[in-house]
Amino acid sequence: MLPLSCADAGSVNVIKKIGGKPEVRKHLENLGFIVGDTVSVITEQNGNIIVKVKETRVAVSKEMAMKIYI
Repeated sequence: MLPLSCADAGSVNVIKKIGGKPEVRKHLENLGFIVGDTVSVITEQNGNIIVKVKETRVAVSKEMAMKIYI
């Protein structure tokens, strides 16, 4: 397992685990990050990672991306 922040742009990955405090996990779940779903890394800009999850583009900070394991 690797954190999402280590994924290459253009890669499609399956979410295996979401770490962090319960409120952080709930926030990520509300954004669409669900264990077992796929997430595509689009690009990295200004320290944020742009991903496609559930047909929606979402920007997450590198700190938050470290809590999403693929």
